Amino acid sequence: MGATFSYQCSKNKNTKRQKSRKEISSLNIFSESNASGKKGSVIFNYILKNEAEIPNFIWHMKSVEKLNLSHNRLSKVPPAVAALEHIIVLNLCGNCIVHLPQELGLLRNLKVLFVNMNYLSEVPEELHLCRKLEVLSLSHNFISGLPSAYSELSKLRKLNVSNNFLVNIPACVFQIKTLEFLHLGSNNIESIAESVNYLESLKILIIDYNNIAALPRTICLLTSLEHLNVDYNKIQTLPNDLFLLTNLGRIAWNPLDKGFHVFNNPLVKPLPACVEGGLDMLVSYLKDG
Repeated sequence: MGATFSYQCSKNKNTKRQKSRKEISSLNIFSESNASGKKGSVIFNYILKNEAEIPNFIWHMKSVEKLNLSHNRLSKVPPAVAALEHIIVLNLCGNCIVHLPQELGLLRNLKVLFVNMNYLSEVPEELHLCRKLEVLSLSHNFISGLPSAYSELSKLRKLNVSNNFLVNIPACVFQIKTLEFLHLGSNNIESIAESVNYLESLKILIIDYNNIAALPRTICLLTSLEHLNVDYNKIQTLPNDLFLLTNLGRIAWNPLDKGFHVFNNPLVKPLPACVEGGLDMLVSYLKDG
């Protein structure tokens, strides 16, 4: 692991005094190198400062690769964010952001973006230009859809849009074949489209606490699935081909366990408290009169 250049501006929990800009600018900045002499990634943490605006000096730190602005009171991200041309990880979690600028699309090296726990009702279409993006977390917002252009995020592996206002799974999601993790829990989703089978790399699908009445038969073609959580929905019957999902292996009851989670659904034939025989036994049990 390469050494890092770290510039910390965390507030002491034992004092309410905040550093002035003069104090911040006077902090010692130091650089470290790894054994091979190569410069490590540049990291800047500006958390728990209770700031309502992003300080202008941050936009002059053009070499920063990891920027943590989480858990402040930020209401917006200015277009100046485009200056961070080397940024790889941007954490805006836990703020009061209601709008993201289209200039985010200029961050062509961005791989990880956290904007969860904000006040977003939409996200900029230009984000699809961040073709290196691998992780996108938009949970706990007010989002009701995603731009169709997001289908072009050809390296996206993890997408979290849980705790929003989705009624349907955005069509663009089914075109992101690189997805391995998809969290859609706690929305108002009523159905899963047949095209879910296009997500051939998917290992984890969480879609609990929704209004889904049935699982499409095509979900049984997602043979890479190791974790399928449809707890707390309105499912009455399960597809007969469920046994094809051999990597699920079992009925799981603990939310953290891998397996098939189907607890708290109005199944026509309720599951026994424990099914030890895997999905084959489950399918046989559900078929038996």
